[in-house]
Amino acid sequence: MQAEGDCNGAGGMKKLLTSNEAIAEAVKLAKPDVIAAYPITPQSPIVEKLSEMVDSGELDSRFVRVESEHSAMGVVIGAATAGARVFTATSSHGLAYMYEMCWWAAGSRLPIVMALAARSIGAPWNIHGDHLDLMAMRDLGWIISVAENAQEAFDMTLNAFMLSEEVNIPVAVAIDGFTMSHTAEVVEVREVEIPPRKQAYRILPGMDVALNAVTFGEARMTARYDLAKDLENSAELIEKEYGGLVERYRLEDADYAVVVTGGLSGDVKDAVDMLREEGVKMGVLRLKFIRPFPKKAVKSLPSQVLVVDRANTDLRGTLSVEVAACGVENVNVVAGIGGRYPTVEELYSCLKRFADGKLSDVEWLI
Repeated sequence: MQAEGDCNGAGGMKKLLTSNEAIAEAVKLAKPDVIAAYPITPQSPIVEKLSEMVDSGELDSRFVRVESEHSAMGVVIGAATAGARVFTATSSHGLAYMYEMCWWAAGSRLPIVMALAARSIGAPWNIHGDHLDLMAMRDLGWIISVAENAQEAFDMTLNAFMLSEEVNIPVAVAIDGFTMSHTAEVVEVREVEIPPRKQAYRILPGMDVALNAVTFGEARMTARYDLAKDLENSAELIEKEYGGLVERYRLEDADYAVVVTGGLSGDVKDAVDMLREEGVKMGVLRLKFIRPFPKKAVKSLPSQVLVVDRANTDLRGTLSVEVAACGVENVNVVAGIGGRYPTVEELYSCLKRFADGKLSDVEWLI
């Protein structure tokens, strides 16, 4: 068995790892030249583990301790511009602090990999998991993958380095805060040979080149258009070489479909299994990527669609709005904000009312 994607893997060792630790193991295999990070709960164990690897000599990387997340992204942008393979990680208010620099990373078309331990953003103050920070990344121009479990966090992180360098677009790998970041699962850590670093351009000291000089309307609009097109076209590469944009679970004969992403997907599948035992033909479309958005997969769903969200844009959940933008009408459940994690029984009740036509257009599980 080997990691998804274009890499040659030998049989790996099974380890008990949290998703944070699984990401750190994948980063070690990718051998980044530069790691820059500032600690924030719940991603701190990722960079703590990597700093231990660097300190012990297990990982030959330059670990840059910065004073803020804004600086962390600034460091990896500078290093990537010079041709270095780079990594950083953040969460919640840390992402908000580096948000300006995330735009510069995408617009500069730099291969960068960042892990995001998705967590609520205040106020009120809350350190627990949801997708409010994750969904704030949608317009940046990044490729965004969302893992369901620790094994997928490992695989997606490995793939992110190759994918980012193939298309010259930064890639974020998201995991759910605490329910994944701090929960241990068995992970097969595979010995994988990552191809040498490649990117569209490098700028080194002494070169007679200006990076990101002031542009005017046509040049700026062209750059944004090219990024948007390349981001959308990356879907074909992801489908071919990186495990696909979605997972289809029991959708073959489904009359009803549930759209969901992240760690909550497993509980939704359990609730669907319970309904299947009662004769209800329901399936799950799990979004493994939210950028590029899997429009074709969404448009192929049966007519009855429920979207389960862990973030909102107004009263409606964020993914519900994205699904509707594909021309697919849906009812919506907003759940799991601030760590108010729904039980399988609660999800089963929502899904059963959905199948019975008794679920409101938008409901919040509070």
